[in-house]
Amino acid sequence: MTGIARAPATRRRLFYAVAAGSLITAVSLGVRSTFGLYLSPISDALGTPRAVFALTVAIQNIVWGLGQPVAGALADRYGSGRVLAIGSAVYAGGMALMSRAGSSGALYLSGGFVVGGGLAAASFAVVLAAIGRIAPPNHRSLALGIATAMGSAGQFVLVPVAQAWLAALGWEQTVALMGVVAFTMVLVVRPLRGNAAATMTAEALAAPVYLRDELRRASQSRSYLLLNSAFFVCGFHVTFIATHLPAYVEDLGIAASVGAWALALIGLFNIVGSFTAGALGARFSKSKLLSIIYAARAVVIAAFVVTPLSPTTTVAFGAAIGLLWLATVPLTSGIVMAQFGPAHAGTLFGIVFLSHQVGAFFGAWFGGRLADAAGTYVPVWWIAAGLGVFAAVVHLFINEGPAAPVEPRTARRWRLAPTVGASLLVLGAVGGLFLSVNQPANAEEVPVFVCVLRPASAG
Repeated sequence: MTGIARAPATRRRLFYAVAAGSLITAVSLGVRSTFGLYLSPISDALGTPRAVFALTVAIQNIVWGLGQPVAGALADRYGSGRVLAIGSAVYAGGMALMSRAGSSGALYLSGGFVVGGGLAAASFAVVLAAIGRIAPPNHRSLALGIATAMGSAGQFVLVPVAQAWLAALGWEQTVALMGVVAFTMVLVVRPLRGNAAATMTAEALAAPVYLRDELRRASQSRSYLLLNSAFFVCGFHVTFIATHLPAYVEDLGIAASVGAWALALIGLFNIVGSFTAGALGARFSKSKLLSIIYAARAVVIAAFVVTPLSPTTTVAFGAAIGLLWLATVPLTSGIVMAQFGPAHAGTLFGIVFLSHQVGAFFGAWFGGRLADAAGTYVPVWWIAAGLGVFAAVVHLFINEGPAAPVEPRTARRWRLAPTVGASLLVLGAVGGLFLSVNQPANAEEVPVFVCVLRPASAG
């Protein structure tokens, strides 16, 4: 009778965890997806080149990535609910500060560093690790797919809302209201409470797996390293498109609202894509499915480049790429879980996600700089297509089974302090690099490392 009673309780807990995780990813990624809409109005209001806002997004992504392994480790040890609550509050605070930004430095600090730190602790990487620990193996891939899909439901809803608020209220109030929306995540973190030890069996607790040993195991796993390199491509794709698509279509004479609707359609169709990927991942090889997804991205991007641009082709591109948008996430996180188990899933997927965010940095910043140097975005689109082919090939060589064990060095717990301290030093160094650079005397002078998307008009 105890086993019968436990099964409904487990299903009930999984239901509440997936529901809470879905709401958090919907809000977190939905608010984040509105940033592409702010590029032009904020640049115009502050009298800065578009490059300033593009660099803000790039900083945000790299901070998000650097903070992800730390947030994952804290969630594994102290509980996902606590980390998500703190991250949500920081996220909301960053949006509030950004709504008051009056200079490029204030944008870098608020929309870049603070929002990036909040995203690290209140995004789908922490959510998926928590759900993965709760879900039984036979339902894990589907549960991860549902939570990921709902992230794009937030994008579909919040991007048009933000566009309407921008038209009616201006960017300052829109950003502030999105901060209020972000703070609502604090209200739904309870079902995701608990750390890795709370979901481990008695046998696992009797023979604990220490993080330092799992990190050594991961560093010696070719498949895990290949997974990191492939997820870089995903970050480049989604951030380049989300940041620059509205400006790209506007530069070619199409209304910016068409680009906004394309982003919204990406969110809508990703619901289908992520859910389908999660369901298929329970039945078929996750690495082979990922290979198909990245190859399909390359085809869609190439078709978008060679087809004459119009409102119809733009929204069609949004729908097509949306089917492939975050479909990689449940499969990638599922492979990490299968390779290393649930004990340190938050940390290990956080490291993979760091690779994703490095790709995101280059998608936002270097993609724009290369477009300026060439006078067109076309070379960047072709690079994105080529990276899709690269990732498709890489996944053919990934073994998604358990990673080979390594001989443990000591039976001592890995400590968080060194990693937290190292991460803070890295963040401080990056912050000093960007914020210590003298600001340009006028809008036509920009630092050499900044990508210039549109030269200032003469006179």
